[in-house]
Amino acid sequence: MRLILVRHGDAYAGLHGIIAGPRGCAGLTPLGRRQAEALRDHLIETGRLQADVLVASVLPRAIETAEIIAHGLGFHTVTQDCDLCELHTGEADGLEWAEYTEKFGSLDMSAEPDRVFAPGGESWNSFGVRVTQLLERLAREHPRETVVAVCHAGVIMASIRMIFGVSQPDSAARLQPTNTGLTEWEHDPSSGRWTHRSFNETTHLLDLAPE
Repeated sequence: MRLILVRHGDAYAGLHGIIAGPRGCAGLTPLGRRQAEALRDHLIETGRLQADVLVASVLPRAIETAEIIAHGLGFHTVTQDCDLCELHTGEADGLEWAEYTEKFGSLDMSAEPDRVFAPGGESWNSFGVRVTQLLERLAREHPRETVVAVCHAGVIMASIRMIFGVSQPDSAARLQPTNTGLTEWEHDPSSGRWTHRSFNETTHLLDLAPE
């Protein structure tokens, strides 16, 4: 299986500092739509991917990104999968960060990786388990296919952390996927081994004019 993880485009959640689960996410900014359109056009012009499956998380910013790039991959509809979501924020969904701290206290996930973000949400470690199970399921369900999955920075970073066995969420080094960047994995079903092919491809953004 080839698995291409695509981070969603620039979103209002990051711009306005809202904790953006299903309630708090207001979709893409105009820049985010332009980034997704640039990726779509790049896919059409280069034939970079011949996808068998297109799937997105259930969060609006990922769905909107996937719907924009779908034409570049030959799809008319987008499947949704909650396991591709960013860390589940539970009752904190839709709060501003100041409200979150007032209601639930400050949280250092590297120091408290088993503490849930908020009631009904996930901890850093349980999020990593979800991403691991997602990768295993996709490899099992699509052993000889190319899967394009529109997701979130946390999922992309967790995929690298989980597959390479990096146990802690914080270290001296940091990965930061770009909006609409592509990260590619390949899974060999005979050995069960993952190969990391690329991280954060953003060629399609080189000619994107500033707003």
